[in-house]
Amino acid sequence: IFRETLSKRGVRVITGLGKYFRQIDKKRNGLLSQAALKEALKVFHLEMPEGDFESLWLILDDNKSDKVDYGEFTHAIFGEMNEYRKASVRKAYMKLDFNKTGSVPMVDVRKCYCAK
Repeated sequence: IFRETLSKRGVRVITGLGKYFRQIDKKRNGLLSQAALKEALKVFHLEMPEGDFESLWLILDDNKSDKVDYGEFTHAIFGEMNEYRKASVRKAYMKLDFNKTGSVPMVDVRKCYCAK
């Protein structure tokens, strides 16, 4: 049900959630507490019954650390990219990594991408 709700609301909610997660992540470790996730879902009007939230939390916090990686959260909700998208991402990355170092400094991203 949660996945269906998100898919109806679209990319803006997904990107908004990601931005919100990064803003509340004061330690910059990519992890969310149970309370932070619950609050984020409330902010984006994605509330669910407490029992459903507890079930979601148990699935997301599979290592019982009381923290959830928000990258893993988005992967769990949206699943694996299809092959077409993966190929597009690989192609874009190869273009950005023109020195073939295996990493792309922000300076190189700025040379190739304008958000305007």
